Amino acid sequence: MTGMRGALISRRRDGIFLTERMLAGMQPAPDIVPQLTGACAVLAHHLGDGLRAIHLYGSAVHGGLQPRSDIDLMVTVAQPLAGATREALMCALLAHSAPPGSPGALRALEVTVVVLGEVAPWRYPARREMQFGEWLRGDILAGRFEPAMPDPDLAILLTKLRLHSVALVGPPAVDLFAPVPASDLRRALADTIAQWDAPPDWQGEEASILLALARIWYSASTGAIASKDAAAAWAAERMPPEHAALVQRAARAYLDGLEDGGLAAMPDAVAATIHWCKARIAQLLRQKPAG
Repeated sequence: MTGMRGALISRRRDGIFLTERMLAGMQPAPDIVPQLTGACAVLAHHLGDGLRAIHLYGSAVHGGLQPRSDIDLMVTVAQPLAGATREALMCALLAHSAPPGSPGALRALEVTVVVLGEVAPWRYPARREMQFGEWLRGDILAGRFEPAMPDPDLAILLTKLRLHSVALVGPPAVDLFAPVPASDLRRALADTIAQWDAPPDWQGEEASILLALARIWYSASTGAIASKDAAAAWAAERMPPEHAALVQRAARAYLDGLEDGGLAAMPDAVAATIHWCKARIAQLLRQKPAG
């Protein structure tokens, strides 16, 4: 082991130590620290000297982890991943993640990897180098791996990162990434709602998509980012009662750790609420800039 490599590992260990200390006074439960430590060790092993930063964001640092919440990590690297590295890393992360609601200590991991030069300077849509999540477990086990690709959602993720995140490795997000222009955030919100057009697009994910729409509506209206339950409460106050009832049901399912809160048995009502939300958001995005 070279001196440079040893120093790099030392800095990473310091980062995990600092994370544990920081998490002790924050909303996330300390029991995620072992999982974070293991995931970061896997990332450090496979990415080596190309690793520039790992940031924890999402529910763990904003709003609080709920029973089925993912652990969200943004990983920044210096150069694109070789195909063998991508495949080995995604396979290795399987051992440090579990489907939402699984017994035991592991939560679902969502790991997004970006090349620093692809997001700084910023451009839209930015290119995502890799993404790992439990929805890909079957594909990974079958030897199917997503390539790098443009991802409009990075505008939203990096905005979240700059507002609420903890640097596990590397500098704070506000020092590493420039602000995403409001116009690009709005484009990302519009591109996101466009993917939910018909029942097959939300089947099995009714609660998650209703909560996502509440968050998108909140962001389109205010230019800020809200937690799922906070956005749901905000949205429910501004929508007809029949739609508010479904969003509130989705929020209760999220807070109680239920998969869908019975929403799958209400397909017509869910479709009506999703289309109402999409129309309201689209109208808002046409009318005024966020913020």
